[in-house]
Amino acid sequence: MQRNRPGNNDPRHSPDGPRRPARPAVTPRGLPARRVAAYALLDITQERMPLDEALEKQFGQGDGLLLDDRDRALARAIVTSALRRLGTIHAALDERMPKGIPPKSGLLAEILIIGAAQILLLDVPDRAAVDLAVHHAKADRKAFPYSKLVNAVLRRIAESREDILADTSASEGPRWLTERWRKTYGAEVTQAIADAQRHEPGIDITVKSDAAGWAKRLDGLLLPIGSIRLNDRAQVATLPGYDEGEWWVQDVAASLPALLVKPKAGERILDMCAAPGGKTAQLASAGAKVTALDRSAERLKRLSENMSRLKLDVTVVATDARHFSDKPFDAVLLDAPCSATGTIRRHPDVAWTKQPDEIASLTSLQSSLLDHAAKLVAPGGRLVYSTCSLEPEEGEAQVTAFLARHSNFTRSPIEAAEVGGLAESINAQGEVRTLPHYLPNETPRLAGLDGFFVARLVRKDD
Repeated sequence: MQRNRPGNNDPRHSPDGPRRPARPAVTPRGLPARRVAAYALLDITQERMPLDEALEKQFGQGDGLLLDDRDRALARAIVTSALRRLGTIHAALDERMPKGIPPKSGLLAEILIIGAAQILLLDVPDRAAVDLAVHHAKADRKAFPYSKLVNAVLRRIAESREDILADTSASEGPRWLTERWRKTYGAEVTQAIADAQRHEPGIDITVKSDAAGWAKRLDGLLLPIGSIRLNDRAQVATLPGYDEGEWWVQDVAASLPALLVKPKAGERILDMCAAPGGKTAQLASAGAKVTALDRSAERLKRLSENMSRLKLDVTVVATDARHFSDKPFDAVLLDAPCSATGTIRRHPDVAWTKQPDEIASLTSLQSSLLDHAAKLVAPGGRLVYSTCSLEPEEGEAQVTAFLARHSNFTRSPIEAAEVGGLAESINAQGEVRTLPHYLPNETPRLAGLDGFFVARLVRKDD
């Protein structure tokens, strides 16, 4: 959708324009949540601010201070849904607004996007979505001249809902990312990835033991890899076993790296980039003596809280993993910082907060972390490297370059039986490459998994 860049079109930076009250005398119920959603969407798409940060910023000021928990959840749902289908929404608006967004029209673009998201994707009556969008436009100094346009465009979108949603030709993410995937995976696989990312994912759970029993108790689907996928969305803290620390929430693909470490009771294992702790919990629940590193003390606080609930004993160290020293470990897990493009189905803001140039800087960081990890692996020990990225520079190419630098390491090929028989995820080198459309299911919410890369390496005996 065509629109001006921030600074020309952002009402927070453009005080001039038609004189009009910023707010109606009586604020319609539900409008503050929509305004919060609009500003959060603007921060994500124009300022590249992560979703949680954008929402927290809005919750702490202006309209956000007026929202109760229910309205905050609504604002989050609106923004998340809009981001997940932003390409579809842009295409629908472009078709009905061939001249694009008028210049200096304030929040008009965001008002239309969140209105369309409610009509197309959320359980909001069409009339309520349209009326609130019109009120929203009238309350914005620069958008108010276009309130009739908002009404007309959104009504036309409501009339064509089925046709709009049936057309999956639009790319939901930025063009540069789609083109990258087409080059790497081909057009057909890229389309399958996009289709998977259009659906809200289910909730996956990793259990300490008795996965089949807990699947029954939690009304979940037992996945081949051993995780449980809940049949319905729920407040996880209210479910059986949560307070007792019997399980934790973790995407099934995210459980693979720690699983492929093959931890044994009594082994010393280092988790180099550990927070928030799902993989740490897997290692510790197997009886390993785990040291968990993270450079963020705040994130480690959350990890420690998780370990306390799970009743797991872990050594926690706040430091840059590249500067950590200790005697060699039996195994090291490096789930490295990455572009996170494999998690877009769960975190749709990632598509809009990342830029191509970030991948180069991330691969440099990953290389230095890998080189330091190599020093911390005992002879005969394992090094598992993983990223939640779909970009080969952060996965396959990274491991190939590492092995060229470190002749004392070799691949330990992963077999399909180790990942629940998911043979399509094993590449020719014995590495794991999951893609979002794997694990199909007739119910879209019960299908798919995050995109992950995992390689297992072994240090040769000295």
